[in-house]
Amino acid sequence: MSHKRIPKRKAAIAVGGVAALGAAALLLPQANASQDGGARGGASTARTLEAGDADDLAARLSKLLGDAFAGSYYDSANRQLVVNVTDVSGDDNNVIVQAKKAGAEVREVDNSTAELQAAARTLRTKATIPGTAWAVDPRTNKILVTADSTVTGTRWDRLESTVDGLGSGMATVKKSAGTFRTFVSGGDAIFGGGARCSLGFNVTAGDGSPAFLTAGHCGVAAQQWSDAQNGAPIATVDQATFPGNGDFALVKYDDPNTQAPSDVNVGGGQSVQILQATEATVGRQVFRMGSTTGLHDGQVLGLDATVNYPEGTVTGLIQTDVCAEPGDSGGSLFTQDGGAVGLTSGGSGDCTSGGETFFQPVTTALAATGATLGDAGAGGQQAGDGQQAGNDQQAGGDQIGGGQETGASAGDGSDAGSADGSGAAGDQSGADATNGRASGTGHASGTGNAGRSGRSGLTDTH
Repeated sequence: MSHKRIPKRKAAIAVGGVAALGAAALLLPQANASQDGGARGGASTARTLEAGDADDLAARLSKLLGDAFAGSYYDSANRQLVVNVTDVSGDDNNVIVQAKKAGAEVREVDNSTAELQAAARTLRTKATIPGTAWAVDPRTNKILVTADSTVTGTRWDRLESTVDGLGSGMATVKKSAGTFRTFVSGGDAIFGGGARCSLGFNVTAGDGSPAFLTAGHCGVAAQQWSDAQNGAPIATVDQATFPGNGDFALVKYDDPNTQAPSDVNVGGGQSVQILQATEATVGRQVFRMGSTTGLHDGQVLGLDATVNYPEGTVTGLIQTDVCAEPGDSGGSLFTQDGGAVGLTSGGSGDCTSGGETFFQPVTTALAATGATLGDAGAGGQQAGDGQQAGNDQQAGGDQIGGGQETGASAGDGSDAGSADGSGAAGDQSGADATNGRASGTGHASGTGNAGRSGRSGLTDTH
């Protein structure tokens, strides 16, 4: 299958600054993390850090602190990493001192990681109720439990009783005005078995073939996918997980010569170059693209989230306050400095009233499927190795240039199995695969890009 290539203007995004992402895109202010946790003791000696540097430091300190580590988050207002610790009285190895010297602000908290994980297991055993979700919030050092509008009567009583049984200071409960669901919609997109979906990230499968990651509820909805309604299939599902330990699918392109670029289409003919898969950090600003609502930003609120959808329970997700609506599911969640973070799974609310949205971590999906970001078969640089070729990245690593020609659409991958029984699925990245023209509601998914060295393989997603 051949594809025409569409030249795109370079979109430069300055790390930590305001993002100007195309003529029709939003100007997105830096989000600020709320400080719900206990007071920090002593004068702060924490270093000022960019979000990406804070991620790296958090990963190192997690290993250094061991059992004393109780989570961390990025204080975007002060641009500092806050690390929670427990049981500091027995710090014979002075790891707390070392953490402070490394540049983190250290905060003593009551609940250890093991205790929070045990509380989450209790919720899973006693309160797996459709319309509920929970995630660890390191800012409050508690489990954040959310119940949607369907949780009433005896189900609400059961949830409250379970949370009370966890003990004082272990969890908080809030009500959501919306209803948890996988985001579904109809209209122009990629299609399979009556479902409409969004492609998330282009990858290279373990056998070297071109593929993409998308939502797992899309992968279980249909085996083959087309970039036009009633069109010929262009990709076939290889693996899919939903519900269960994640919401992701690996879909292989039928044409083994398909070339996929490492960027996200953010509208207005502009794209954001993606350098690597990135772990989510609570408090960090993230961006989401979707075909229904376009570009929106928000904050990571919690990690290791469990969501009880009508179709079943999904674990290991990222909770955010980024809005989304039907048709946005399967779209890319990414950072301002070019990190691929997640795939839209579902949530509640909309982009008028807000709500909660949950994402499948990209790192987990890659590990489970054996795929890698990048065109390994074409000599592309693997994501995450700290190098980038052929992409206009500034020498300091703080500015990403899209600046490449992206291809025609393979489409998107998103929602299936909705609560309304429609069986439709989510989004679209959609440019026409045969003529390279935008198909209207979406953007090019990038299957026609030239296989240049250094492309890490993120689709253009909208």
